[in-house]
Amino acid sequence: MAEVLLNSTQMAEFAALGYVRMDAVVPNEINELFLTGLGDGGAETPADQYALLRESSTIPVVQAGVPFKGAYPEDSALGQIVNLPRVSGAIRSLVGADPVFDHHFLHMTFPPRFTNGKGSAQHLHQDSTIDPRRAFDIQLMYYPEQVTADMGGTRFIPGSHLRVVSESSIGRYQNMKGQQQVVCEAGTLLFMHMGIWHGGGRNDSDQLRHMFKIRLCPRERQCRLWDDSDLGNDHSEQRPIFWRDDSSSRDPVQAILTHPQPWFEADTGRLEYINRIRFWRYLLGDEDYDADYWVTRVENEYP
Repeated sequence: MAEVLLNSTQMAEFAALGYVRMDAVVPNEINELFLTGLGDGGAETPADQYALLRESSTIPVVQAGVPFKGAYPEDSALGQIVNLPRVSGAIRSLVGADPVFDHHFLHMTFPPRFTNGKGSAQHLHQDSTIDPRRAFDIQLMYYPEQVTADMGGTRFIPGSHLRVVSESSIGRYQNMKGQQQVVCEAGTLLFMHMGIWHGGGRNDSDQLRHMFKIRLCPRERQCRLWDDSDLGNDHSEQRPIFWRDDSSSRDPVQAILTHPQPWFEADTGRLEYINRIRFWRYLLGDEDYDADYWVTRVENEYP
């Protein structure tokens, strides 16, 4: 089957929010194949459980920096997942046709029986290090089983990905406005910008929770890699901003890029509109693009 690329609305939402979510996109038989290879979680401690998994061949050892194509056997659960038309299409739309494999990891959130009832949530963080690029990596977060509210699904802050910070320096922030926590059906995938603020929740259920993460890096300019056929001819046209009549319609992409998140402040939140527009310029390949004149009005310097 042919790849299903993201459309412009989905890409604009990625630019504004930092993620694309696909619920139950992985068929149950593949989820079951993946989970079967992980064993039954019968170890008594987290360290023992990880040791058991490393002895299995379910999750292969893959060298950093190799082409992503071929990283997983095609008949394996992971190989089947990344070759699903919607999944491979999203990967191509975000990081191109031939991305580099960075790393993968199986995150497990343990129920109270593993931790003597002293479970805790992971601190809020960005992955890796300070990264000021407009180019971006993505992280696929795969949830092979249903995640209920008490299982401590990944929490994240939509729209936080363009705030450049130093990894765990944001760990002191707790329960920000607009925070989301993953509650989902089995087979759900999140395609995350590498800069999004996130952390694992505390597992208060009696089940072991799994989240498998893959980080991918682009090897080409991330410009119009998606299906942009739905962009209107007037996509870059500036509309009246604060005083407009009922006949003034907004371009849907401009509306997405200037829609605030609950954690935005009335003044500094405007900086996020500028960050988003500059990011969309990079994705679009148009350094003159603007929405509601946010960036243009701060660029009018003349010699």
